[in-house]
Amino acid sequence: MVHSAYDCLELVPNFNGKIEAIESYGSKLLLGCSDGSLRIYAAETDSSDRSKPYVLEKNYAGFTKRPVVAMEVVESRELLLSLSESIAFHRLSSLETIAVITKAKGANVFCWDDRRGFLCFGRQKRVCIFRHDGGRGFVEVKEFGVPDVVKSMSWCGENICLGFRREYVILNASNGALSEVFTSGRLAPPLVVPLPSGELLLGKENIGVFVDQNGKLIPEGRICWSEAPLEVVIQKPYAIALLPRFVEIRSLRQPYPLIQTIVLRNVRHLCQSSSSVILALDNSVQGLFPVPLGAQIVQLTASGNFEEALSLCKLLPPEDSSLRAAKEGSIHMRYAHYLFDNGSYEEAMEHFLAAQVDITYVLSLYPSIVLPKTTIVHEPEKLDIERDASYLSSVSDDMESSPSDENAALESKKTNHNMLMALIKYLQKKRGYFIEKATSEGTEEVVLDAVGDNFASYNRFRKANKGRGNISISSGAREMASILDTALLQALLLTGQSSAALELLRGVNYCDMKICEEILRKGNLNVALLELYKCKSLHRQALELLHKLVEESRSSQSEITQRFMPEDIVEYLKPLCGTDPILVLEFSMLVLESCPSQTIELFLSGNIPADMVNSYLKQHSPNMQARYLELMLAMNENAISGNLQNEMVNIYLSEVLEWHADLDAQQNWDEKTFTPTRKKLLSALEGISEYNPGALLKRLPQDALYEERALLLGKMNQHELALSLYVHKLHVPELALSYCDRVYESTHQPSVKSSSNIYLLLMQIYLNPRKTTASFEMRIANLLSPQSSSISRASATSVKSKGGRGTKKIAEIEGAEDTKVSLSSTDSSRSDDDMDENEGGSTIMLDEVLDLLSLRWDRINGAQALKLLPRETKLQDLLSFLGPLLRKSSEMYRNCSVIRSLRQSENLQVKDELYSQRKGVVKITSDSTCSLCRKKIGTSVFAVYPNGSTLVHFVCFKDSQNMKAVTKGSQLRKRSN
Repeated sequence: MVHSAYDCLELVPNFNGKIEAIESYGSKLLLGCSDGSLRIYAAETDSSDRSKPYVLEKNYAGFTKRPVVAMEVVESRELLLSLSESIAFHRLSSLETIAVITKAKGANVFCWDDRRGFLCFGRQKRVCIFRHDGGRGFVEVKEFGVPDVVKSMSWCGENICLGFRREYVILNASNGALSEVFTSGRLAPPLVVPLPSGELLLGKENIGVFVDQNGKLIPEGRICWSEAPLEVVIQKPYAIALLPRFVEIRSLRQPYPLIQTIVLRNVRHLCQSSSSVILALDNSVQGLFPVPLGAQIVQLTASGNFEEALSLCKLLPPEDSSLRAAKEGSIHMRYAHYLFDNGSYEEAMEHFLAAQVDITYVLSLYPSIVLPKTTIVHEPEKLDIERDASYLSSVSDDMESSPSDENAALESKKTNHNMLMALIKYLQKKRGYFIEKATSEGTEEVVLDAVGDNFASYNRFRKANKGRGNISISSGAREMASILDTALLQALLLTGQSSAALELLRGVNYCDMKICEEILRKGNLNVALLELYKCKSLHRQALELLHKLVEESRSSQSEITQRFMPEDIVEYLKPLCGTDPILVLEFSMLVLESCPSQTIELFLSGNIPADMVNSYLKQHSPNMQARYLELMLAMNENAISGNLQNEMVNIYLSEVLEWHADLDAQQNWDEKTFTPTRKKLLSALEGISEYNPGALLKRLPQDALYEERALLLGKMNQHELALSLYVHKLHVPELALSYCDRVYESTHQPSVKSSSNIYLLLMQIYLNPRKTTASFEMRIANLLSPQSSSISRASATSVKSKGGRGTKKIAEIEGAEDTKVSLSSTDSSRSDDDMDENEGGSTIMLDEVLDLLSLRWDRINGAQALKLLPRETKLQDLLSFLGPLLRKSSEMYRNCSVIRSLRQSENLQVKDELYSQRKGVVKITSDSTCSLCRKKIGTSVFAVYPNGSTLVHFVCFKDSQNMKAVTKGSQLRKRSN
């Protein structure tokens, strides 16, 4: 769009003469005329009105012999360069000619490098370079030949760009190498215009092409003039071109739009001054003065050219930063509404973002988005958006109304989708800032609550007096974060981005609970609703919903989009084990039957106290109690207490007793029948130590479950009764032998001979069957009496206190000392009463005794075992026992003899070495001297130091010892003083 960037004013009216060249210096105009004169015009000193014409200050007639073709003011060196019949340098203050380059006679174009003081000019087909030496002289640097007459030239860094009639080239100022850029136009003369950035603008017909200092094209577009320009002046942010019929002004920002056209006839030259552009006409001089940027911005904004207005805002001076920010914000707002109204939603959001408008203002453009109530009040922008609001009101009715025209409905749906997508991008860009502020606000409140109310009130007062950049505790950052996240979640759901909505809910968010819950329930978005409950720590509501979904998935026969399994509840409960174990136990009962392994694994991995889990299972799911305790014990026996171990054994025993009662009522009981539960019971009785055997023994029937009874009696150290059960009730000697092995291995120590008494006890049971059977019932009855039970519990407690399962020692075998006494008293013969008893009663189990001796000969005391055997026992039957026993004894005797001989030999070697060490020999010769007095030893008494080579007189040695004693005593006295 076109706006007024420059005001055209007449500076020199009714000029008498023909202007050939024009230049400006400060507020003065230098006009070179065709008659060789130089006229200087200046504004009136007492007038600040630019509309008043300039007045002639001085006229230098005969300034040059021929017309001045071109002029250039060098302010840094106070010089004026003029091109006429040659190139002359004049002092700027007095226009005195200080130097004339005679070699430039006939030159038609020149250019000046102010940084280095280099002058380049073109003459016919030659290009010459001179350097200003700082005074009145110039030094020739280079001269190069070129293929054609130079029409236009300009320095570009270290090189020179030359414009010929048909092409542009880059001349290397060091070696004269030429590199072609591109061909010039045929209708218009070549035009080389330097840019402030160091780049060049080259003319080709009506197109201006941008190139860098090396002649490479810059891919930033091209300026397309209305006609081929004759001259171009750059005054940021515009390029002013002199066209045959008018002056054209275009922006230097892509796509280089037309800004202004000024119709002036017969314009001959353009010249850039410090604050304007001077135009030389045939009979007058006009000035283009830039309109103030503020006025231009207002024009552009009013005409809807917002991008150009924003680009001008960046050119405002730094001291007007507040004005610049206000103007930019207002333009961004208007531009955003303009784009929004025309369907460019994403671009509109970018400008809303740049305007730093409050998010509630943007969200007000979306009536379909439900926002939470807030205590923050924002002043609305004073813009006319009624048309936009009425246009956007169709969003809320997107799915409710069904237009008759399907194409219109489809287009409306697409428009609404694009609007919401733009809103999503806008909210996501704003979200990071608000989330950070809301999080820091919450952290500050937690810290202040921990420190105390007094410090909190002081901190609030201190923050209230800080600058606006700081957010106090009551600033409402979390309210803004709640508005943003609530709107973002709705926009994501309305555009079908369920996965993105889930990601939002799984991270840190401030979604409003009431609004989001209602929206998710209406849309049956159960997964998102679960995540909402979870992020708000509403675990009970989440678990209730999840249980409901699991039940619906289980009962539903039709195909549904997503099925929920009981394992989902278990997965949800895992993170809650450490924070809310009661809730975990409550909802785990709902899925314990359907997925018991995963649920029990949840208890174990979640470190929920075992007593709490057991109590809850006992109350709500007794059938799973034993399984939990089994897994707990399998993981770590020490992880569960003795009470839990005792309870697990009682659970097994109760099931076994029920099973025995059923079979006994049917008279189908068989002692050798084992169910899985009975096997578990036997394994637990044998492997677990932390239970009460006396209490369990009372629950056993008198005529059944003998193996369980034997294990319990063993735990109570009643080994004789246990072995009697294995032998006389179960009739399984193998179990009796295994029992003895366990006791022996748990108590075996090489230095304790009584550890073999358990096998002798078994021999007595085999050899006295009638005696043990007769006393069995009486001892069991005494054992189960209340007094005996208390004694047994006390003995068991004392055993427990000595260590755990691995370190527990059943060191005292009951009746061991009695056995020793009886064995020593009977000697090798047996009483006649015992023999009569054995003969008249049950047959002794001699074969079992012999088997025991042959199998465990290395664990049994041979002498005591032989004393227990009957007199009529044949020696041949004892070969399997005595043979290896005697061989072992002989081998031990031989080994001891060898060891004794080796030790005697070692003793002799040590004695021999001692004698050899005592045989020290010292040879005294006539040359041997005392190491102390340096005199010869001769026949005097001498002493030898331990090294065997140092000899001293005995008297000298004695004196040295006395001196050491005296010196040591004096040092001690000095220290004491």
